[in-house]
Amino acid sequence: MNRSYIRLEAVDLLYSSMAYKERSLKALLANMLNRRGARASVIHDVHALKHVSLEIREGERVGLLGHNGAGKSTFLKTVAGLYPISSGKVTVEGTVRALFDLSLGFEPDATGRENILYRGLLLGLSPKAIRALEEEIVAFADLGEFIDYPIKTYSAGMMVRLAFAISTAVGGDILLLDEVIGAGDAKFMERAKKRIKSLIENSKILVLASHDFAALESICERGLVFHHGEVVHDGSIQSAIQVFRKINGLSELI
Repeated sequence: MNRSYIRLEAVDLLYSSMAYKERSLKALLANMLNRRGARASVIHDVHALKHVSLEIREGERVGLLGHNGAGKSTFLKTVAGLYPISSGKVTVEGTVRALFDLSLGFEPDATGRENILYRGLLLGLSPKAIRALEEEIVAFADLGEFIDYPIKTYSAGMMVRLAFAISTAVGGDILLLDEVIGAGDAKFMERAKKRIKSLIENSKILVLASHDFAALESICERGLVFHHGEVVHDGSIQSAIQVFRKINGLSELI
């Protein structure tokens, strides 16, 4: 059996400035009017990951630290295969389960039960596997009769609960977490924490991006510090926290 691992070799990822420019004649004209008499602002490409090379091996629990926009979420989504890289090489061995963008794959006009099928297919499950998990997902989400109502009638909390129940119904070799997920009321949060703990314990590799130092120290042994798209430190989670604090001018008491 192959061992799970994540390997990045000289990876660069750029967001093109074209993605931020006007996509319609109406938007373009409105922007021209708003900027009449003023110097037009220049939008540059965003270099989200800069020459990142590292390997994460089976058995490791790795914490990601960095200010907002430092590259943590981009790194996770690159590993998950959601973002195409500009150069370099990404190799991932093992089944990936990513817990971010919980609303991804929902169809507003379809019922909650129908969305279990849609989201399950997006996660790579077969229709047979989804049917086998459906009742457990319905019970965990605890939405009552609303499970057969269209998603567009749900509150934000109800939608997150269903998305969380679907996304965590099956674990994976590699677990990617972007912050600790808030998933509703206190009763549901308690069950959600137990579910995440179980997923973490059963995963072969965990990568967690968080600003919660206590959570990182309790779960992770290794830490990566991102700063403007670069990995500026790779060491123990304790040393990573110290480097992050120094870069951002944070007190030791935080």
